[in-house]
Amino acid sequence: MLKKSWPWAASVISGLLGVLCFPPFDQSWIGWIALTPLILAVWFSGHTSRRRWLRNLLLGYLAGIVFFTGTFSWLGALGDLYQNVFLHALPFLLSIYLAMYFAFWAWVVGFLKPATFTASWRNLLVAFTAASVWVTQEWIRGWLFSGFGWNGLGVALHQTWPLIQISEFTGIVGLSFTLVFVNIVAVTTPFRLFAEARTHRMRPHFDLTLTMIGMVGLFAFGLHRGQNPAPAKSLRVAAVQASIPQVEKFDPQFTREIFDRLTRLSDMALRANPPPDLLIWPESSTPDPVRDAHSDSYRFVRQLLGSSKTDLLLGTLDFDEGGDFNAAILVSNGGEQMQAYRKIHLVPFGEYIPLRKSFPLFAAIAGTWVPGDFTAGEKPAVFDLTNNAARVAPLICFEDTVGDLARRFVLKGANLFVDVTNDGWFLESSGSKQHVANAIFRCVENRRPMVRAANTGVTCFVNEFGRVTQVLQDDTGNTFTEGVLTGEVSVPQDAQMTFYTRHGEWFAECCAGITGVAMVLIFARRKFGRGGSPEPTAGD
Repeated sequence: MLKKSWPWAASVISGLLGVLCFPPFDQSWIGWIALTPLILAVWFSGHTSRRRWLRNLLLGYLAGIVFFTGTFSWLGALGDLYQNVFLHALPFLLSIYLAMYFAFWAWVVGFLKPATFTASWRNLLVAFTAASVWVTQEWIRGWLFSGFGWNGLGVALHQTWPLIQISEFTGIVGLSFTLVFVNIVAVTTPFRLFAEARTHRMRPHFDLTLTMIGMVGLFAFGLHRGQNPAPAKSLRVAAVQASIPQVEKFDPQFTREIFDRLTRLSDMALRANPPPDLLIWPESSTPDPVRDAHSDSYRFVRQLLGSSKTDLLLGTLDFDEGGDFNAAILVSNGGEQMQAYRKIHLVPFGEYIPLRKSFPLFAAIAGTWVPGDFTAGEKPAVFDLTNNAARVAPLICFEDTVGDLARRFVLKGANLFVDVTNDGWFLESSGSKQHVANAIFRCVENRRPMVRAANTGVTCFVNEFGRVTQVLQDDTGNTFTEGVLTGEVSVPQDAQMTFYTRHGEWFAECCAGITGVAMVLIFARRKFGRGGSPEPTAGD
């Protein structure tokens, strides 16, 4: 019984270990070994199975189901928000699709098992190929069907700031590559030592030695890079966290209460001496469009700013004959000038229903929560502040988790990210902390700081090295609080761009090419070779 069940238990354990790497647990050290149980299950079970490849797929799929259901458990908060039992199942329903990526990786890894573990070069080649395949599946997950790239394995290292500095070259997937590489070496090394002890033939362990040297090198580079900030100018910023319940945001009976709260919190910042250069309100902060001269929100913003010289950046709705938009607006000169950006990367089932017109029954069910579709914006916009201290990239909500989109703002000249977001949909769950964990890599990839203004948390400042320098929280450390985060942000003044900013997801694309070659060799081996995964030898 144990012989048959242990591989499936190992698959579940890998999924659970992956969950522990991310908020709310944040045990990043587990990422270095999280995949080892799954690798052992794929390589050392099912030798007599007629369709071992299918078995490996299922082992990976099970690990993916556990991982994605666990890490995205915060989606179930929508069930509490709308008092709907069906919505509590969203994490599991999403994992049914996302787990396919884990399954693909496990399937490929099944063909990569060395016939013997005593050759260093072979172990390194297996680790390199397996890590490349992992990066490929994460990269595809980030853009296929509009993409949902949250919680790539490398995000687990978001608090290990010396290591994450390589993201300025490779993007976040470079860290995922590193973790998977180490996981493979963590499996091959003990079996190599066991085989050598049994045969009394010891050899230099180039695989382990080079891996350790590589890790030391990454740490050394990160420590050195963190000591060399770019020339910067100080910008005074105030980010408002109004903590308006989601069910009240667009209810007309709460309009006056929303305006009163924004007034009270904004006045706290505007009365400072000196006042902030930039005041920020979160996503969808006003009940109706600010750019509509006949709206209550337009009149409210004009009255609030008055003769103030502070610029106001806020999230709001925006409408015209082209559609309905989720937008960010920069209001300057007391409301006389407005710059607008319309969100490009919309969230499926949150801001629009895919194929709504093609499947009317499905659309009718989903339309209960998403009655209408937003229209996607066409291009990035960069806001110029009145004092010319910064050129702002106005990201909206989940856009700060999309690396290739964020870099497009920097290519247009942005030197400061401002993300306006509303994670109030997910109540006081771990979703907001995971959002920050994914977002900080945009700062490292592009060497640009970020200010995040959230409706319910997490409102914070992040520097160009991915370190959270200030965060809004109450006396107990709770980030789900009402308040204003004020401080100074160092905005780089040179126009230098990182390798990632200039070349984008080149590392992921190279890994995809390596994966393609590996797939060709696998199919060729199955057709002209033994037709399946390698069987264990005496050296195993």
